[in-house]
Amino acid sequence: MNPKAQTIAIYSLALVTMLTACADPAPKDAPENDLISIVTTTGMITDPVTKIAGDHASVTGIIGTGIDPHLYKPTRTDITKLMGADIVLYSGLLLEGRMTDAFVRIAGSGITVRAVTEAIDESSLLAPPEFEGHHDPHLWMDPIAWSLAVDVMAQTLIDEDPTNAATYRANADSYKSEIADLHAYAERALATVPESQRILVTAHDAFNYFGQRYNYQVVGIQGISTESEAGVRDIERLVDLIVDNQIKAVFIETTVSERNINALIAGAKARNHQVIIGGSLFSDAMGQEGTYEGTYIGMIDHNITTIVRALGGEAPEQGMNGLLAEPESKTQP
Repeated sequence: MNPKAQTIAIYSLALVTMLTACADPAPKDAPENDLISIVTTTGMITDPVTKIAGDHASVTGIIGTGIDPHLYKPTRTDITKLMGADIVLYSGLLLEGRMTDAFVRIAGSGITVRAVTEAIDESSLLAPPEFEGHHDPHLWMDPIAWSLAVDVMAQTLIDEDPTNAATYRANADSYKSEIADLHAYAERALATVPESQRILVTAHDAFNYFGQRYNYQVVGIQGISTESEAGVRDIERLVDLIVDNQIKAVFIETTVSERNINALIAGAKARNHQVIIGGSLFSDAMGQEGTYEGTYIGMIDHNITTIVRALGGEAPEQGMNGLLAEPESKTQP
């Protein structure tokens, strides 16, 4: 779907959702013995909403570990899950662009469909020129912004099941307290990196909100979507940046090919500057299910700790909670 068609579809979704809300303004009470069925897109939504819902809902995520949401097309099984849900939560801002038509159809059937980023004021959204007029969708990289998304998740549950509103609010407040601790750790640890080294070079533009929040220069080889391609001039420009600033490390991502990062390292080596792969960062998907890195808190803790240690700062080897897996060895191709 081209950007214009995607935008039209998003407006259609908003209209369908508004009309549905107008037709049934009264809050719904969940059946006493039935769990609310929630279907989510990315793990960054699945994990928080599971904690907020507690024992009152079953939560199913459809975009798994290591899968790129920019490119994801729902399967027939996904559509069945979505159509059987009471609530569908997605990130929005065209992150799941290839699912837009499905969201429109599902909202039209009367199911609650909500973008968790809807509470973010537009003035806080980034829209770099290379994003071709679209907002950057990677808001979870800023823990403070993602706290607002948690509020949307909680309010959606309250609207669906007001009987348990107090539980949802308490669980959301507890989770937001964890996010606040994560943010405090990020501020402390990232500040230990020498100012000249606060340049984050990654595979694609997923870390702009991170850079804005923590005052790091962020450079992605590819654009907003992993579908975009980096050209020779892009690689040469970044090699200049790395060599001129004597950057020690660049970072691969779990959902993006290493090819372009390896080209940067080879280009810097040809100019007598050694730069290593500082580690693999989680960008559009979290770690393996059942691991600490497979939670939102663990995902961001991993990223912060990996970045800090690779760029010459000080951070505990296993993160703020001592729960990270053994760190990867820093390598060069």
